Amino acid sequence: MKATPGQSHDEVFLQPGDYYFTQTPTRIRTLLGSCIAITLWHPLLLRGGMVHCLLPSRGAPAGAVELSGRFVDEGIRWLLREAVRAYIDPAQCQFKLFGGSDMFAALGITARRSIGEANAAMGVKILERLGLHVCARDFGGTVHRSLVFDVSTGDVWVRYGERHETELDREYVCA
Repeated sequence: MKATPGQSHDEVFLQPGDYYFTQTPTRIRTLLGSCIAITLWHPLLLRGGMVHCLLPSRGAPAGAVELSGRFVDEGIRWLLREAVRAYIDPAQCQFKLFGGSDMFAALGITARRSIGEANAAMGVKILERLGLHVCARDFGGTVHRSLVFDVSTGDVWVRYGERHETELDREYVCA
C-alpha cells in the first residue's frame, strides 16, 4: 500500500501469515495477539523485512510445499531466503521478535503452554541455533500489541492494548 501524500515512507500492513521484504524506506505494520512478528534488518544497507506468524510449525508437510508465513519455522526461512536474494548476509542482520501474548488468560482459560509462548520459544530457538543476532524481544502478557517497523532506521515501535477488569463482567452476544 502506498504512503499518503507528504509522507516519505511507503506503508504496508501485514495480516496473519503475511510477510514483506523491502529495499526502500517503508513502515511495516501489524497487530499481534498470540502470533509473533519477526523482523530482519541490515544496519548498513537499510533493508529488511517482517513476517507475522500464527503457529510454531506445520509439522511434517506432505511433499514439497511453498514456504508459509503462518508458521514460525517457515517464516524465518522465508526472511533468510529474501535476505540472500537481496545479497545480504543474514549474519550481519539484526533480528527482533515480538508478540506471543496469552490472549485467553484474562478469560480464565489456561493451558499448560499457550500458543503465544510456543511461538516465541520456536522463534528464539531457531535464531539462536543459527547463531543469528537477536537484539530485541518482547513476549508474553495478556494484551495485543500494535507494531510499526521502520525499515529505514530499524526501529520498531510497540503499542500495547489494554485489558480492563470490567471486560470479564460484560455480556458477550453472538448474532
